Amino acid sequence: MTREGEPGPRYAHRADNKRVAYEETGAPDGFPVFLMHGTPGSRRGPKPRGIVLYRMGIRLIAYDRPGYGDSDRFEGRDVADAARDVEAIADQLDLDRFAVAGRSGGGPHALACAADERLRGRVSRVAVLVSFAPSEAIGLDWFEGMNGDNQRGFGNGRPDTEIVVEEIRQRAARAAEDPRFLLRDLMTQMGPPDRRAINDAALRGIIFDTYQEALRAGPYGWIDDVLALRRDWKFDLDAIDTMATPVRLWHGADDTFAPASHGRWLAARIPGAEIEVQPGAAHFDAMGQLPRILRWLGDGQVPTGADVLIGARPGQ
Repeated sequence: MTREGEPGPRYAHRADNKRVAYEETGAPDGFPVFLMHGTPGSRRGPKPRGIVLYRMGIRLIAYDRPGYGDSDRFEGRDVADAARDVEAIADQLDLDRFAVAGRSGGGPHALACAADERLRGRVSRVAVLVSFAPSEAIGLDWFEGMNGDNQRGFGNGRPDTEIVVEEIRQRAARAAEDPRFLLRDLMTQMGPPDRRAINDAALRGIIFDTYQEALRAGPYGWIDDVLALRRDWKFDLDAIDTMATPVRLWHGADDTFAPASHGRWLAARIPGAEIEVQPGAAHFDAMGQLPRILRWLGDGQVPTGADVLIGARPGQ
């Protein structure tokens, strides 16, 4: 679904013929960067303005993970399967080389592209912002420092997936009745840094819009995302060759949605990965960091003088 005056999504088909919806913004001949949205989320999530991306020389490609928005559902998918989504889109666009960025629940999916053998040599760099660690991460108390809403959303560590599925179904049903429910509920879980980060009406509108688009076909993308994050990711972090594909992680020290301990754990398990943990920042500060991260992903191919505005819809 698109709003009047906005371009619609394009579609790529995976080898299993499942349809993946994506949109491009920025410079048509710029350096391609895939952007993985959060959980829940969609291709319409926060990103720098199209004109800013154009000035930066970035061709940004955002897509709906299966079950979200306009992408076909793939029930039982694993985190590693995201590499097949990216491969399908990259092949359709004839992209030999590209970078990948992932925020929050999109972080593990971005790392899957860095580890994937079939994408080796094509993924130039990977950036991960406020990512979760694997649910069975050894030496990590996964829920420590996480707000109650996210703890419930991931099942409080209980193995019964039906509890998780029912929790998501109920929240999605409330969002269907009251489209502003998810955004209001989200704000009750925020500390001062996150409240400062989204103290912008345009940005709140984009967050609302991406949630609405994510759940337009039902709660299935959200359900499959959470179940995939709870399971084995089906790839090894130590298989990522950071000499060939550099990896950079960013985390806000005060994050209560995906605590900074998750980012530190990932950095310790990916040989050669770089991490920055910013004091006084939290989960939604990642949106403000995205332009800087995109410059790094551009591998020196983009100018440094571009604006860093985010509070507008794609293409504006």
